[in-house]
Amino acid sequence: MEAKLAELQSRALQDPDLRARLLATRQTAEPLEEFCAVCRSLGYVITPGDILSMGETFHAAMLRSVNGGGVEAPDDGWIDAYEQFFAAL
Repeated sequence: MEAKLAELQSRALQDPDLRARLLATRQTAEPLEEFCAVCRSLGYVITPGDILSMGETFHAAMLRSVNGGGVEAPDDGWIDAYEQFFAAL
């Protein structure tokens, strides 16, 4: 999943039209659904569940990595793989 998003992000950084198309999904009534529809139209099989799961998995791994130490979770932005994708664009 991460490889698919990284490749898509790389393409979007090189292709202004693709970047604009992806950014436009944020203005729709269902941004995550629309984003995934654009991904599928480009050959990337990505579902909203995949993106939500990716964020949850990353967040859980980060909390496990403290090995019993400080378990204060970072703010909610870290769990959202969708927002992280656009932050890098």
